[in-house]
Amino acid sequence: MLARTLFVAMLAMFAWLPQTYAGSQTVPANAEGQIEFNTPSGNIGCIYTPNGGTSTYEPQDGGPELSCSRVEPSYVTVILGPKGPATLIKNPGEQGGDVTRLAYGNSWSKGPFSCQSSTKGLTCTGMHGHGFFVSKAKVTVK
Repeated sequence: MLARTLFVAMLAMFAWLPQTYAGSQTVPANAEGQIEFNTPSGNIGCIYTPNGGTSTYEPQDGGPELSCSRVEPSYVTVILGPKGPATLIKNPGEQGGDVTRLAYGNSWSKGPFSCQSSTKGLTCTGMHGHGFFVSKAKVTVK
């Protein structure tokens, strides 16, 4: 009986803790400041481009920009800039490569963007509340 009482008391002590992701994950940038990561399934891949772009790519509005692509069941890309809603591009053509995996339960952030990886999919938001959700089952933008 004492063991059960102690167990219940310990559970009560931790009940106030919020349900959070496992932790913030650092993903290294390349020499020009771009950061690439994939979800553990490899079905979703993202590229962060810093303000001003790179020597080979400049975001439409100058940046920063977060672009995430889903491979299956259909190829789509969602692009989120520093202002305004995300843009959905259906069937953008092949991209991708083998890069760092953003583990399920982890988050990533850089500039005005943050992403949360879960077994349900990838949720990314900008500082003005715009963002998107990408999974194998659906893509939503706001």
